[in-house]
Amino acid sequence: MKFIKAKSILTSNGGTGINPYRGCTHGCIYCDSRSTCYHTPLPFEDIEVKENAVELLDSALKAKRKKIMVGTGAMCDPYMPCEKELLITRGCLEVIRNHGFGATVHTKSSLVLRDFDILKNINLHTKAVLQMTLTTADDSLCKKIEPNVCATSERFSVLMEAKKEGIPTVVWLSPFLPYINDTRENISSLLEMCASAGVKGLVVFGIGLTLRDGNRQYFYRCLDENFPGLRDKYIRQFGSSYEVGSPNSDSLYQMIKKFCTEKGIMYRPRDTFSYLAEFQQRDPQRTLF
Repeated sequence: MKFIKAKSILTSNGGTGINPYRGCTHGCIYCDSRSTCYHTPLPFEDIEVKENAVELLDSALKAKRKKIMVGTGAMCDPYMPCEKELLITRGCLEVIRNHGFGATVHTKSSLVLRDFDILKNINLHTKAVLQMTLTTADDSLCKKIEPNVCATSERFSVLMEAKKEGIPTVVWLSPFLPYINDTRENISSLLEMCASAGVKGLVVFGIGLTLRDGNRQYFYRCLDENFPGLRDKYIRQFGSSYEVGSPNSDSLYQMIKKFCTEKGIMYRPRDTFSYLAEFQQRDPQRTLF
């Protein structure tokens, strides 16, 4: 871990996203953020901590003339174990709350429960949304493909707690790795979890994953360790393709579409992203009753 002084904190494409950390220790075998095109730390687990993130965000939001939704975790999880002591993500949420902006946090970690007090407070005045990634309903499989983060059952408990506390949620159902977690049974179980937790919407970019230089090599090493022989099958079937799709992608996506239509859950990415980006100013009088 190394501490750096960042020059800016809001992303350049519209200025709505922040990443307090670069790199990640979750160890997810499929992580696209390992791709060399992002110039993330090498090794990826050697986290860069933006020690001045809170101060930068405070200055950036003071300069904003229009209130917006500010999102965390687009590249690297804001709730890695180091956040427990460093409190940088929490500090950023406090700044967002203090300036009256909306917030979304995207994580795989149950550590986000610690900051539910801030998310609930933001929701009194505008909108705070918890985004959670789910890939497999099988906790034992989860530990193979996402080894250093809490299991799916624990993430589901977080979603249920968010429902109880009135914090809206969005679930990323991705990625689905061909011949590993791209089964009808797995996706059906995940959908039932989402319905039980009352999620507002899903983010599903098809049934598959992306592989490019950097994350492809790491992914294949992990396949050799956990799924012997599958690497050769991938190479034969997908070669060096960037998009690696499940053989049953179409039918599985139709299953998701049908389920979400019946349950009233957003499933088109454009709809879910529009919801996440929509800043809402609540009537302060209504919060009194």
